[in-house]
Amino acid sequence: MRAFLVGLIFLVAITVLTGIGILIVPFLFVLAVLLRIIVMALLLIFAIWILGKFIIFIWQKMTIAD
Repeated sequence: MRAFLVGLIFLVAITVLTGIGILIVPFLFVLAVLLRIIVMALLLIFAIWILGKFIIFIWQKMTIAD
């Protein structure tokens, strides 16, 4: 009887963990999409910042040449 209960508890635990794993998969997909959007936004902000630095650098070089 004891072995039966241990086996039953083990099967229930595996079923619960599998259910949690199945529920986590959509969360991971959403997290991946959100992370991709955040990285793209940060790269866009960085590119705009670099462009601004480049324009200021060129502007100063043209001002000094005058």
